[in-house]
Amino acid sequence: MLDYCRSAIAYSEREEFSILFLDKKNGLIADEVQQTGTVDHTPVYPREVVKRSLELSAAAVILVHNHPSGDPTPSRADIQMTKQIADVTKPLGIKLHDHIIVGRAGHVSFRGLQLI
Repeated sequence: MLDYCRSAIAYSEREEFSILFLDKKNGLIADEVQQTGTVDHTPVYPREVVKRSLELSAAAVILVHNHPSGDPTPSRADIQMTKQIADVTKPLGIKLHDHIIVGRAGHVSFRGLQLI
């Protein structure tokens, strides 16, 4: 999965925010680009993440975005946005499995960093 995510957006010159929507058995329902932004920011709206998750009857999601700078270290805004999405999805029964940031220099998993 990491190879797929890196090849899809790691080398993009603009930030892209994608969501992998999963069924109850963690099978992929859809992989969609939710937003495309600028060289250092893309807006993410928790409401839109939940709306699309419910439309697809997703049981879980994995958030993925890139850092065009190449450094996958999460920003304070990345951490805050992920927490907001986790807070909104949990009561609806939508599990946030991970948030992965990819860049030319590698990747970072929020689950691996124990941020979710």
